[in-house]
Amino acid sequence: MNTLKMIFISCVMIFFFCSDALAFRCGNGLVTSGDTKMQVLVTCGKPTSKEKVCEDPQTTIRTDIKGRKIKSKRCSNKVEVWHYNCGENDFIYALTFDDGILKKETTEGQGKGKSDCLGK
Repeated sequence: MNTLKMIFISCVMIFFFCSDALAFRCGNGLVTSGDTKMQVLVTCGKPTSKEKVCEDPQTTIRTDIKGRKIKSKRCSNKVEVWHYNCGENDFIYALTFDDGILKKETTEGQGKGKSDCLGK
C-alpha cells in the first residue's frame, strides 16, 4: 500500500509541474493552453506585439512554358503569435494561437525595459 501512495503522489507532482509549464503568468492571472484570445486579453491585457506566421510553409516548383523553374510558396496553416515583453528580469514570451485558441507558449530571449506582463 505504501508503494501505491508513492506512485500516486509522484503522478500528481508530475501533472502539477507539467501543467504549470504549459501556463503563462501575467500579474496575478494565469492563462493556459485551450484559452481563447479574449480570455488571454482580459487576463493579461494587450500584448507588446502581434504577428501572423505560417506554421508549415510549403514550396512548390513548377516549370513554365519556356522551361524556367518557378517557385511558389503556400501556407496551409497561419497562426497568430502574441508577444509579451516581461521586462529586464524576465523573458519575452510568445503565445501561439491557432483558430483563436492558445496552443503553446515559448520564450524568445531576454526581456527589455519595463514589464508588459502585469495583467489586469
